[in-house]
Amino acid sequence: MAKPQTIAVIGAGLMGHGIALTMARAGLKVAITDPVAAARDAVLARIGESLALLDETEPAIAAILGRISVCEELERAVAEADVVFEAAPEKIELKQAIFAEVERHARLDAILASNTSVMPITAIMGRLENRSRALGTHWWNPPHVIPLVEVIRTEWTDETVVETMMTLLADAGKTPVRVARDVPGFIGNRLQHALWREAISLVERGICDAASVDTVIKSCFGRRLSVLGPLENADLVGIDLTLDIHSQVLADLESRPGPSPLLTEMIAEGRLGMKSGSGFYDWTPEKAARLRARVTTHLRRLEDILEDEEIPPPA
Repeated sequence: MAKPQTIAVIGAGLMGHGIALTMARAGLKVAITDPVAAARDAVLARIGESLALLDETEPAIAAILGRISVCEELERAVAEADVVFEAAPEKIELKQAIFAEVERHARLDAILASNTSVMPITAIMGRLENRSRALGTHWWNPPHVIPLVEVIRTEWTDETVVETMMTLLADAGKTPVRVARDVPGFIGNRLQHALWREAISLVERGICDAASVDTVIKSCFGRRLSVLGPLENADLVGIDLTLDIHSQVLADLESRPGPSPLLTEMIAEGRLGMKSGSGFYDWTPEKAARLRARVTTHLRRLEDILEDEEIPPPA
């Protein structure tokens, strides 16, 4: 399969603009579309702002933006694309409808990729006529800053399609990881929400407050997670010690199959997090903005540190 040169992005929001930025920054031609006119009108300025936060120079920003075209119609955006990335809201009927339209207008050899956090790719792509060219690519927020992209194959996905996508993402500076089986949450969100489930349970059961949970993670094992994964750590401390610890603690961890009732109670009270001004914490717009800026700054500094140290994964 030939190396992709032209990319289409469906959706000009948070994820879509970051995917388009990443691909254009890698030198590829990008066409982006969105059914909402305001999103289309704002996307180039949004990409420019994100590039400035990445310390790109004005000439570099101009060159990158010059490789991006904004299309009013989906048909025009996908017509010449080698790869189509869908970055629509997390509604399965919407994603299915988008890919039905994409399949009518895209080239027969174009790779079709859905960006979703937890939805089964099999369900999204199951109605396509040619399912062998379809797969999932789970980009993490913010997509132009977080290196990881999970590449999810279905039972129908051709292996050359997976390999082409892995190479495309790696060439664009991402860290692609292959997900061999299409399961809800893939790899990252299954791990992340296992942690979140226990964190919420600790607060629900009155063992500690939210600030204590977050302090323990940020001041302890969270500091080493960027260079020491959990299975590397198991090898480091010893599989025998890992077994001993699991024998003592696992039976007491949260194991209910459904969500915590605490979340339902919080939603009923209107405590939806930053967007409502309160969740586990109280939030003003200024406090929320400071946190977002701190996260972005930290991620950029961490990337520089890891690149300088060149810490490879185990062979």
